[in-house]
Amino acid sequence: MAGKRKTNPAGSTNSYRSDVLHVLGTLKVATADQIQRISAPHLTFRHADKPTPSKRKQARTASHTGALSDMRKHGLSENGGSTDTGDTLRNLTSKGLEAASWELRRPATEMGSTARGAGSSGASHPMAVNETVIALLRPKPDLAKLADDPPHIQAAAQAAVDCDVPVRCQ
Repeated sequence: MAGKRKTNPAGSTNSYRSDVLHVLGTLKVATADQIQRISAPHLTFRHADKPTPSKRKQARTASHTGALSDMRKHGLSENGGSTDTGDTLRNLTSKGLEAASWELRRPATEMGSTARGAGSSGASHPMAVNETVIALLRPKPDLAKLADDPPHIQAAAQAAVDCDVPVRCQ
């Protein structure tokens, strides 16, 4: 396997690993889909041309899933069960919380504890909290990152940027 990365075999980048540390350091447990929607909302529109919802989700979460895989290899994150819909729940280890405290510029003493065991019952409450956080944040896509994409993808992203009240825009 010439050319294969030894440190991060899933090919993750510092920015995607940083996204994961920011989200999991704050929310404690989340799916790759939730991490992507909070930290890289432009990917939601970039892969709108995939044939099925499953393929779209797989394409838009691939980068964060790779980051989670590499972080798991380094002992920073772990799979913590699954949701009722079959999505894998992810959380940070103690070592991951320490890295997240550095990334979030917060003292480790303020980071709380790991979310071990949250996924044993599907984590319905944390997932509802995460969806509420996403709704309140209403992360907007970075249109510059979609400059080379087809016009229909740019139009969908522009509509999301222009929308002030998501309920009216859906």
